[in-house]
Amino acid sequence: MPSSREDGQSLIWIDRHFFHEGSHHAFNQLRERGAAVVYPTLNIGVADHYVPTRSVSDAAAMGMVEQLSRNAAAHELRLFGLSHAAQGIVHVVGPEQGLTLPGLTVVCGDSHTSTHGAFGALAFGIGASEVAHVLMTQTLWQRRPKRLRVTVNGRPGPGTGAKDMALSIIAHIGADGAMGHAVEYAGEAVRDLSMEGRLTLCNLAIESGARCGMVAPDVTTLGYLQGRPFAPSGEAFERAAQHWLGLGSDADAVFDREVLLEADSIAPIVTWGVSPEDALPITATLPDPSRVPNEARAAQIRDGLDYMGLHAGQKLTEIAVDRVFIGSCTNARIEDLRMAAAVLAGRQARVPGLVSPGSRLVKQQAEQEGLDRVFREAGLEWADSGCSMCVGMNGDLVPAGERCASTTNRNFKGRQGPGARTHLMSPAMAAAAAVQGHLADVRPLLEGRL
Repeated sequence: MPSSREDGQSLIWIDRHFFHEGSHHAFNQLRERGAAVVYPTLNIGVADHYVPTRSVSDAAAMGMVEQLSRNAAAHELRLFGLSHAAQGIVHVVGPEQGLTLPGLTVVCGDSHTSTHGAFGALAFGIGASEVAHVLMTQTLWQRRPKRLRVTVNGRPGPGTGAKDMALSIIAHIGADGAMGHAVEYAGEAVRDLSMEGRLTLCNLAIESGARCGMVAPDVTTLGYLQGRPFAPSGEAFERAAQHWLGLGSDADAVFDREVLLEADSIAPIVTWGVSPEDALPITATLPDPSRVPNEARAAQIRDGLDYMGLHAGQKLTEIAVDRVFIGSCTNARIEDLRMAAAVLAGRQARVPGLVSPGSRLVKQQAEQEGLDRVFREAGLEWADSGCSMCVGMNGDLVPAGERCASTTNRNFKGRQGPGARTHLMSPAMAAAAAVQGHLADVRPLLEGRL
């Protein structure tokens, strides 16, 4: 088979392919063709989207989970399923198991596969037919993307983290501002992020239209990977580490576009509309479409305000919420739960909420640290690991018309349930909303606690 085509696409090798319940269409294609998975060890299954995270379980959702188990068993593929001690969200499990490594090509039938680029991997989501192609060939036809570097200089202020940085970038360049590009995140503020923070940043790359996002490997990357179950060990790790540290862009690398932000100008941020680009600092007021000269953008603003039940000029801090959700592949790692708990400790939530850790290992660690007690004592529900209320495929839904302060990645119409209204924010900001009962600036609540 040729390695390039006349249309400009090249055939690339896929080092890791993760699949979940939504990959059933691809397995059906294999069955119809009588085909096999050509490299079973490089295809790893994770049960997450339809997994029940509370005592209530949906029969249709469980059917999807059981189908995943049958597909994995039929081809003898590794599966982090319901019976596995390390089950969780695919974009949490891959990194914490050391299956995601610098320099690898990583794909999954899920748009937020860009998350894995935090390790300097080339990671992106693929469609059902592409999943089938990978299962049968371990290769994929791809077009080389353009190059965009987003540099965030300086240091953010207290109470401001990776989620605020990511939403600020999207608000700055737009929901399609990185369309057709591979994004490299650079600068002092990015380097200062933990791996958990970098995972959050790259997770949201897709929300700016990017094909993928990545951060160059460094000592933070190595420290996270050392000792992970599937990462190299001993001398093999030392050899790999030397290679990984050389994967960063050359000093004279040329990018098609450059975007520069200053971290000290980024405040805790929330979304107000129906796109992640509809994001503003918590101290701001809602935009007035009548003052926007671009009619297309003005129409988007009117549509967002109408769906969300808001009005121009309204202060963000005046917007009451009905519930909170802390979880998802964006913000359900141990660092995220610690930040939320720092706000909630010794306080009572004024609205109901659900906290779903990103994996069973994250849940176990959180319980060892007593974070679950903090959430429960504040009045929030401590659930099991899974995608949960991010997309609502497992029955965890925001009721129609209700407003949710959410740590997820998308605030599209109906994303968390038909008629649901979603405000995206960091775990700390979601905790602040729970305590105040409305969108709130977390910074006063964190004074003396960090």
